[in-house]
Amino acid sequence: MVWKENVLESQTRSCRSSTEWVIPPPGSPPIAPTCPLEEASLNGSGTQLRPATGPTTWMSTMRIRTPVASLTWAPVRTNSALTCCPRGLREEVARFLSFYCKSPVPLQAENVVVLNGCASVFSALATVLCEVGEAFLIPAPYYGAITQHVCLYGNVRLVSVYLDSEVTGPDTRPFQLTVEKLEMALQGANSQGIKVKGLILINPQNPLGDIYSPAELQNFLEFAKRHELHVMVDEVYMLSVFEESVGYRSVLSLERLPDPQRTHVMWATSKDFGMSGLRFGTLYTENRDVATAVASLCRYHGLSGLVQHQMAQLLRDRDWINQVYLPENHARLKAAHTYVAGELRALGIPFLSRGAGFFIWADLRKYLPEGSFEEERRLWRRFLDHKVLVSFGKAFECKEPGWFRLVFSDKAHRLCLGMQRVRQVLEGKSQVAEDPPACQTQEPRDRHR
Repeated sequence: MVWKENVLESQTRSCRSSTEWVIPPPGSPPIAPTCPLEEASLNGSGTQLRPATGPTTWMSTMRIRTPVASLTWAPVRTNSALTCCPRGLREEVARFLSFYCKSPVPLQAENVVVLNGCASVFSALATVLCEVGEAFLIPAPYYGAITQHVCLYGNVRLVSVYLDSEVTGPDTRPFQLTVEKLEMALQGANSQGIKVKGLILINPQNPLGDIYSPAELQNFLEFAKRHELHVMVDEVYMLSVFEESVGYRSVLSLERLPDPQRTHVMWATSKDFGMSGLRFGTLYTENRDVATAVASLCRYHGLSGLVQHQMAQLLRDRDWINQVYLPENHARLKAAHTYVAGELRALGIPFLSRGAGFFIWADLRKYLPEGSFEEERRLWRRFLDHKVLVSFGKAFECKEPGWFRLVFSDKAHRLCLGMQRVRQVLEGKSQVAEDPPACQTQEPRDRHR
């Protein structure tokens, strides 16, 4: 099917958190942007980056064969809530999550809520769980748009649990979250009169690419239970773990959740399937009151019948996902990551990446003589002047100046050009050649075309 083939193409231009690596010089062919406006506004630069006209996406090329009923609005009532989502789709989501999250028991459709994207799930869930001015703990650095997501409706605050790059022992790693750091952040919030209602965990983490072990997840959930905190777990990169040795585990795979009534898990197609424009986000929670309250907001965050029908078809096609899509997508991500990581090593730049997500967390502190956030912003501006867009650490509430997120989920020739421009900036050269030498990179072979 044409639309399935093009999902692979759209993956390299995903998504809510991806950045446009290379801004083409005048007169060059247009390329599809990954996220041209979001990063600029997040960074607060005022730069107006316009999306270019790119290749046709899978949604616009597919031949739509869908029941006429999908073209009508048919609200259904479940647990006295207007869900705007038929049970059939929620059953498909439950089966999909049961399989890929490796849950010990089948997940139940009654616990599934479907809204138009994870941003909507964040907004609705934060509004349901908190009163105005209450807060969530969140390890920092974190994906900055979450601040807007939780503040949009309920004016909910975020309390950063600041992590640093220092390695204090053989069993520690840079930017490692611990229960001790959670306890300190909670005490600090309480001393300031801030009522904390929950904890947000992103796993795999954005922008660090970090992955929490099952033991770490269990410890964080036990911490939340002791303090009667809700836990929002964002697993939007769940299927984008391209290093098998990493051993990713979903929170839904744990044999026992310490507090299932306060544990709420989110997933969406925006990252794992490169469909950020389709707006399909899911929430799984065993708390029926929370599910009912979140679902009641579907009037403002519902999905069209067309999207519901096509997503149900995609989620049930496990043979194609397992045998075609995921192997090819992981191969492309791994090849792109290998190339960018190699270029960074050649430049002598330390970085973090654990084989998950679309990004590398790079340490450019040696290029900041005074080690200030002002210098960080100036370096970011020099990257922009050389037509390459990366994200600086302050946009993710990183407390150490000099860390940058580099997105590598793109075509090899664009990554090559982007890294050449990065090198130009860091080596202090004033201009970038419009016709750089050919890149010694190779796209992974598409075995399924």
